[in-house]
Amino acid sequence: MKRLIVWACIHLVALGATPAFSQVIKLGTVAPEGSPWHEAMLEVAQKWKELSNGRVTLRIYAGGVAGDEKDVLRKIRIGQLHATALTSVTLLDIVPDIEVISFPMFIRTDGELDYVIEKLGPEFEARLAKKGLKVLTWSTAGWAHFFTKEPVMTPADMKKRKLFFWGSDTTYVELLKTSGFNPVPLAITDLLPSLQTGLVDSFAAPPTAALSFQWFALAPHMMDLRWQPLPGATVISMKQWHRIPPDLRPLLEDAAREVGARFQKRVRELEQEAIVAMKSHGLKVHTVPPEAVEKWRTLVREKAHPVFVGPRFSKEMFNTVRSILDEYREISRPKAQSDLDLHFGHGHPYFPFFTFELSALSCTLTYAQ
Repeated sequence: MKRLIVWACIHLVALGATPAFSQVIKLGTVAPEGSPWHEAMLEVAQKWKELSNGRVTLRIYAGGVAGDEKDVLRKIRIGQLHATALTSVTLLDIVPDIEVISFPMFIRTDGELDYVIEKLGPEFEARLAKKGLKVLTWSTAGWAHFFTKEPVMTPADMKKRKLFFWGSDTTYVELLKTSGFNPVPLAITDLLPSLQTGLVDSFAAPPTAALSFQWFALAPHMMDLRWQPLPGATVISMKQWHRIPPDLRPLLEDAAREVGARFQKRVRELEQEAIVAMKSHGLKVHTVPPEAVEKWRTLVREKAHPVFVGPRFSKEMFNTVRSILDEYREISRPKAQSDLDLHFGHGHPYFPFFTFELSALSCTLTYAQ
């Protein structure tokens, strides 16, 4: 009898030492293993493990196994997944005004992008929270450029190409078609095989992605024109976030933001390094003459502006961002200009329907209290 009591006590102590609660949070990505984005998440995983004394474990599944961004978001809504990293392309489906960050010819430099997110980040985070998503950190995938099988300089040149179009946004597709382009709507995971078969022969992406996914090998001509910034955010569902022990939440969020801020600076270095690496493997970078740049600006002004300002995002937010940019350019004009000139010597007018999804990272987050 005494042995039975001792055994029962030991068993109860063991049960008390075992975590009473655990939670798996799945986060989906197309970023390949070994990519800079994957490595950043590995660093977050290590920090979370240390900060939680092992109560939080982050397991990363890279390479698109959880689906495209929109697939992941849908799965979050029905509870199959719980977190993801989203580009502005998908964030705008949740909070439409976020799209203004990438509106044509608005944000021209890294400094401007940082300043706008600094000013508007809290407002966007509050709106996302109302939609059930907690922002862990803001990030960027860099600047999108056009990569094509043959050299392209003007809209007329691009109209001869079969242009990859990420997703199935009917407004974007219709705008492309009515403007004379030949969009081919596909998932981002279908881009490489579509380039291989000739289904598409051009796409828009940041240099880091073109290198990481080896897309550039099949579209070895790049316009030296910044097309659009590609900001994003790593988010977790509010329901799952509130299940994490309260004492851990601020620690985990601070760690994610610290890594995100440092990684954002690194992405900007990686962009230039990627261009150098691709050039050593056959990429041709083409300078876009001022007259060609103006043709793109005219196209954006005449075609994109009426479709997006008002119908897609509010005029109020458009005017707010314009005021923020005016403020930034006034207080840092020399720096802003040098930042702009540093990258190929041009601005980056952008046709907003050329986008791409990059930074959704596929992870499993396990914690216990």
